[in-house]
Amino acid sequence: MGVHQWARQVIEQSLQGFEGPSFDQAVALRALLSAVVERSRRERSAADLATELQFIADNLDDERDYSFMRP
Repeated sequence: MGVHQWARQVIEQSLQGFEGPSFDQAVALRALLSAVVERSRRERSAADLATELQFIADNLDDERDYSFMRP
């Protein structure tokens, strides 16, 4: 199992562990993201994290064509 597959599995298991009538998955995911960024700050600079988060945000659209990709 690769590290990305492991991370996805951890997230799914965590979300399943907190399901309930007042559970808001969007809020939980936002909290997880904040916790990951906070923890990552111990290992990487703020500028490095900001660059990676900006790259992820810029590439959220699965339908978008990128100039560096061939048709």
